[in-house]
Amino acid sequence: MNIDEIKKDFPVLQNNPNLHYLDSAASSLKPKCVIDKIDYYYNNLSCNVHRGVYSLSYRATDMYENARKIIADFINAKEEEIVFTRGASQSLNLVAQSYGMNFIEKDDEIITSELEHHSNFMPWLNVCNKKGAKLKFVELTDEGRITVENFKKQLSDKTKLVALTYVSNVMGYITPIKEIIKICHERGIVVSVDAAQAVPHMAIDVKDLDCDFLSFSGHKMCGPSGIGVLYAKFDLLEKMPPIEFGGDMADEVYKDKMSYKVSPYKFETGTPIIDGAIGLGEACKYLKKIGLDNIAKHESHLARLAINELEKIDGVTIYNKSVETGVIAFNIEGIHPHDAASIYDENGVCIRAGHHCAQLVTRWLNQISTTRASFYFYNTEEDVYALVDAVKKAKEFFTMF
Repeated sequence: MNIDEIKKDFPVLQNNPNLHYLDSAASSLKPKCVIDKIDYYYNNLSCNVHRGVYSLSYRATDMYENARKIIADFINAKEEEIVFTRGASQSLNLVAQSYGMNFIEKDDEIITSELEHHSNFMPWLNVCNKKGAKLKFVELTDEGRITVENFKKQLSDKTKLVALTYVSNVMGYITPIKEIIKICHERGIVVSVDAAQAVPHMAIDVKDLDCDFLSFSGHKMCGPSGIGVLYAKFDLLEKMPPIEFGGDMADEVYKDKMSYKVSPYKFETGTPIIDGAIGLGEACKYLKKIGLDNIAKHESHLARLAINELEKIDGVTIYNKSVETGVIAFNIEGIHPHDAASIYDENGVCIRAGHHCAQLVTRWLNQISTTRASFYFYNTEEDVYALVDAVKKAKEFFTMF
């Protein structure tokens, strides 16, 4: 990859030449082709889809449904298995509210982990509280990983569903999800995968994984905010009831009864996120052109370099030294991450400080918050050294007091 050429694709980097953006795990930057695609829709069509019997609406519908096809191809799914949502959080909640509330019963068990983002934990805690089911947690290794061996220890005849992250948004570790899914399916257990941190950074094949549900967001993969995807096996979508009702999802409506369109449309109530879907489709095309394998290799290289350099600084604790993705979690001894982040910002370095919507793993680390640097394919070694220099400056500044 020619990173200098790639950076030219991103207006934010061109308009802020001294910016070192290391917060892509929260939200990635957007390439011009995605912005232009959304602009084209608003400048030339700007109308609703599915319902209009005029040419503009037909063209908008073609763009919208073609985006569904592009996104389906991106993860090797079928178009009818792609449900558009507002983001990974809504996708995960949809699974819990529709499948969980209707197919989880009293005393059933759901397996999750302390690595989960709140969006993949809280919906299932809510289901368990309301249905009288039980949450069980995979014991993490000393390094903070989910292993197949530890997962097996939580299995029982009562296990009905497994909800796990594919890639931790704090530790950056990759869950052995394919092996876990195989074990689950041998027992008839359904698996819901939070892939918000996986789909933007590695090639995903849902047929090869054989997952039942997989959720991800557009804004983390060069797409617009406000759009997400729920992939689900079609037979599951067909037996799941909608959780929102209204326009476009209805088939026939009477005073005393109603019916719905086939999946995925019965889950896409009202005017859909037209611009978001179109933008995400373009983002998938862009990432495919760059190459997901190239992206993964580049991120890992930068993360290894960053860890090697940060380890040279006294008082810096790195919580995930084994590099698998572009995420690094660390702290400076005696300095609150929020305080350090202010110094980073003064030096043009954008990182995330806090619990990253993952309080369980933050507590597991015995911390109140951590600093997270996350690399993407538009980052360079220069960004790494800017981060290291900013860490040194933060340490120098706060040790003065």
